[in-house]
Amino acid sequence: MKADRERAAEPAHQVVSRELRAGIAAGDYRDGGKLPTEAELAQRYRVSRQTVRRAFQDLVADGTVYRVPGRGTFVTESEGQYLRHHGSIEDLMSLSSDTTMEVLTPLHRRADIDAASRLRLDTDIVYTVAFRRIHEGVPFVLTTVYLPEHIGRHIAGRTEVGAGGASSHTVIGLLEPHLDSPIVEAAQSITVSAADTEVAAGLGCEPGHPMLRIDRLYSDTTGRAVDLSVSYFLPEHYTYRVTLRRSNR
Repeated sequence: MKADRERAAEPAHQVVSRELRAGIAAGDYRDGGKLPTEAELAQRYRVSRQTVRRAFQDLVADGTVYRVPGRGTFVTESEGQYLRHHGSIEDLMSLSSDTTMEVLTPLHRRADIDAASRLRLDTDIVYTVAFRRIHEGVPFVLTTVYLPEHIGRHIAGRTEVGAGGASSHTVIGLLEPHLDSPIVEAAQSITVSAADTEVAAGLGCEPGHPMLRIDRLYSDTTGRAVDLSVSYFLPEHYTYRVTLRRSNR
């Protein structure tokens, strides 16, 4: 309920821009395709044209679309890469809208001192699952997720994270209905790394291939860590984009 209230408080132009990004990522508007007009979108989302104009400004600022005076707004060509704009937890959850999660190592319980430390646990026991994501038949990222034991139990036995599991879900999307408090934050670090043998086998590249590594530690409204994900992205098949804004003074 609280998560619903927080989403309801999201500014209208951000709701529109997020929905349009999801539609673009899902292929509703192909590269170079024209988006609906301001008037059409204002009617669809029941907002003012000024709100739609502000949403378009956000999309232009992060390079998702471009505008041609007198002609309209068009999707920026992504040159065959999977393009994802991240600006909120909802954007991360929306990976399920246009990619497939294919499990490589099913969810299981084990001792992992490093993951438990990063999750700020009093025990070394975690649940972990490894999977790759596929977009239009091409695997572009291999992710290992670590969960506190009391949280991992909620999805233990789910086919989506079991052996051979393949679905359109995200792990945080599977988890959130079972959490006492919603996920509201993801502390993120981005580094460059080389593919080890496991990553190389999962993504079909050579060991040592340069990778984009993104670690995310998800926390709920109480500040408790609920999910640690470590992802290796193939840079030739993935573009990462985020919008930074000045805070109000």
